Amino acid sequence: MTFIHDDFLLSSKTAETLYHQYAEPMPIIDYHCHLEPEAIAEDRKFTDIVQLWLGGDHYKWRLMRSCGIDERYITGDAPAEEKFAAWACTLERSAGNPLYHWSMLELKRYFGYDGVLTTDNWRTVWAHCRRVIESGRLSARQIMIDSHVQAICTTDNPEDDLRFHQRLKEDERFPIAVLPAFRPDRAMNVEAEDFSVYIRRLGDRFGKRIEDYETLLAVLAEAMDHFQCLDCRTADHGLTYIPYKPADADEADRVFRLALKGEKLCREEEEAYKTRLLLDLAEQYACRGWVMQLHYGARRNNNARMFRRLGPDTGYDCIWGGKTGENLPAFLNTLEEKDVLPKTIVYSLDPTDNAMLDTVCGCFHQAGCRGKVQHGSAWWFNDHLRGMREHLEGLAADGVLGNFIGMLTDSRSFLSYTRHEYFRRILCELLGEWAEKGLYPMDMAALGRLVQDISYYNICEYFGLNERLKELK
Repeated sequence: MTFIHDDFLLSSKTAETLYHQYAEPMPIIDYHCHLEPEAIAEDRKFTDIVQLWLGGDHYKWRLMRSCGIDERYITGDAPAEEKFAAWACTLERSAGNPLYHWSMLELKRYFGYDGVLTTDNWRTVWAHCRRVIESGRLSARQIMIDSHVQAICTTDNPEDDLRFHQRLKEDERFPIAVLPAFRPDRAMNVEAEDFSVYIRRLGDRFGKRIEDYETLLAVLAEAMDHFQCLDCRTADHGLTYIPYKPADADEADRVFRLALKGEKLCREEEEAYKTRLLLDLAEQYACRGWVMQLHYGARRNNNARMFRRLGPDTGYDCIWGGKTGENLPAFLNTLEEKDVLPKTIVYSLDPTDNAMLDTVCGCFHQAGCRGKVQHGSAWWFNDHLRGMREHLEGLAADGVLGNFIGMLTDSRSFLSYTRHEYFRRILCELLGEWAEKGLYPMDMAALGRLVQDISYYNICEYFGLNERLKELK
């Protein structure tokens, strides 16, 4: 039997039935990813598996460095074949890491390779993958089509012109919705050294001189209008912690003006500005019917020497820990008091926040909306077998599992859609186990509805995508 076989991760007949009959046929909606719209619009072709596998993938880079591999074979100028050999050496030592399973799934699904990659056979696997790539079957668009993707939400800055989204929307030959997602982190990060430089650039994009907080909000609203025209359904924020220091617009304006002058801010001033801006943006999202996503709890760029050398998002981040989410109830309640709380998905990088998030989500609701505030899928350092299973069990115990909006890739790789398969197999294994143990009725119709809702239908409803997807059929 091959390692990645039909019933991989499925240990009961019930789990097998749930996956093959109910989960496997469901299309994919990837509502948070970091793919480049340009690569999709241009239908990028790939030169080798290293470009597909290691290019931009800081998950893999971390493992390679932990194995003592020189940076030349990771992000440096070593030949692609030698980088592949280094990755094979790393992978062989990575039992229990999700990258082992993901890599084998990708070899099977996209390259038709039934074996496993090892230090002994890497040359054979390299040659096999090269033949597949040279056949031309693995372009950006074809990978998405073959993965049964229906829609994705990319990650885009307010100043982005979105021209590639426009091209994709107008391209009737491409049957997948590529929607922008609004990511205004740089306007939030008032403490950043280049904050004033960024604000000037943002103003130049819209022909405005941004010298006060009121103008900043107006420019961000204009940017949101542009995103809305291209079917944006969501905004995303990457936060160190959930801020909450109530401040009025005058205080936010004072702090904003100080930051533009390059003056040093205290922690209270930073938090006051971020709280006010995040609340004001959330109100805009609610008015537009957008979903607000909050990712928090990452301590970034911990290795200063390597940050200077390689920049951000290169594999030097970790879980912050502590009380980074303690302000979440107060933040959400402030919006609820004004009846402007948008649909919200919250992700913590710290798995010890799981129970807190599950119970906080249950405090905010809306008639006619299932699961208005969601505990987002196991994120980053948690999207492994144990992390996904614990996340699902917590959702079930402290909330309503059937309302969950399922998996996303959060990835820069076009091969990452196997993460949806991985999640669905884990979901079916868990539900199958409960049914086999008598913890849930052996009602395949009811179990199947749960699987299909979590895999697909809940996402369509939550993001209001039903009509948009009908247009593509």
